[in-house]
Amino acid sequence: CKRDYENAIKYYTEALELNPSSAIYFSNRSLAYLRTECYGYALADATKCLEIDQNYIKGYYRRATSNMALGKFKAALKDYETVVRVRPNDKDAKMKYQECNKIVKQKAFERAIASDEMKRSVVDSLDIENMMIEDQYTGPKLEEGKVTMRFMKEMMECFKDQKKLHRKCAYQILIQVKELLSKLPSLIEITLKEITICGDTHGQFYDLINIFELNGLPSETNPYLFNGDFVDRGSFSLEVILTLFGFKLLLPDSFYLLRGNHETDNMNQMYGFEGEVKAKYTAQMFTLFSEVFQWLPLAQCINGKVLVMHGGLFSEDGVTLDDLRKIDRNRQPPDSGPMCDLLWSDPQPQNGRCVSKRGVSCQFGPDVTERFLDQNNLDYIVRSHEVKAEGYEVTHSGKCITVFSAPNYCDQMCNKGAYIHLSGSDLKPQFHQFTAVPHPNVKPMAYANSLMQMGMM
Repeated sequence: CKRDYENAIKYYTEALELNPSSAIYFSNRSLAYLRTECYGYALADATKCLEIDQNYIKGYYRRATSNMALGKFKAALKDYETVVRVRPNDKDAKMKYQECNKIVKQKAFERAIASDEMKRSVVDSLDIENMMIEDQYTGPKLEEGKVTMRFMKEMMECFKDQKKLHRKCAYQILIQVKELLSKLPSLIEITLKEITICGDTHGQFYDLINIFELNGLPSETNPYLFNGDFVDRGSFSLEVILTLFGFKLLLPDSFYLLRGNHETDNMNQMYGFEGEVKAKYTAQMFTLFSEVFQWLPLAQCINGKVLVMHGGLFSEDGVTLDDLRKIDRNRQPPDSGPMCDLLWSDPQPQNGRCVSKRGVSCQFGPDVTERFLDQNNLDYIVRSHEVKAEGYEVTHSGKCITVFSAPNYCDQMCNKGAYIHLSGSDLKPQFHQFTAVPHPNVKPMAYANSLMQMGMM
């Protein structure tokens, strides 16, 4: 459970205060940070471990894993090279080196293609009209090319039974949702009487269905906002994202989706979604998913009072809602700036800002939140992005709320899930908690890159 890793961090920190020159303690705390997704801290500890003892092989593994998680593939490759040089007969080390080298070469190839010509959309090469649905297929089909509530109910039942949607139907949904999302602004601004906000779902399809059973299916009178990180880690990410995209098409003005840091190529390559799409459909379909993800809006302002984003606030003061409206989002997120912060930052209890535990963006304190809300005439923010034991957390004197909707995250964190219901003129939040439901015997990270499997040394 997450609590075990947090306790491990606490105890290794205490041990390091007594013995600050123990490479083993730094290496072990690095692993605990990796398990709790604090990749920036994990990288720092692995580096410190190797400064103390450059012959401690596990330190190279830890540092390589941290760099892989941060998308720093060349730096990871250098450490895997060291391990292979020291342990030439280690099959595991050789496999990790080869896998990492393959990614580095693939990234170089992708950059070369991108600079050669503007990428054509996958849509241009698809002939949907002539894509046949075989007679033996008995699953759901769009009705005259349109998503209906009957189709959505049939598709969810189909997914519950671990059956696949026909690729033609999947492509129809993707093409239509890309067109819809591409017409939306980067900051969605809405006025409504009530809405349910859900946090990360991370491929936990059966828990998503449970939310709908507890809180009702989406409808014009039961609107939802899903706040990013729909995919990766959980091994039913395709089922989650096709369900969410289907509801977006059915209810474009009552069902909202915001981009998370996992709706990005680097994350999908490492944490399972790319592998899952390739296993269940094709590489071409993953490329189209990537195109669609780039059009997901980045933030949503509700009744001019509540701002919702996946990650959090900004590395610098002075960012306005107008700045968010102007973000050119149709791309992979940059390493810094407002778009990066919206997807990656986290709150902290102390005032000011500090370096992020994740190694990307920043952590922001209550004073940062207060100044941002005052400048933009807002009441509070809602964000997701972090596992919480109770499924939600209220910080910064009630002005920063975190909601996380993947209970027992990765089948090991023992956390509750939650969703928030906002209603009334003051949009007062009501929190609803739920626990994980059983799912078929497919483990989390089943489709993830082998380098990110947590069984590594």
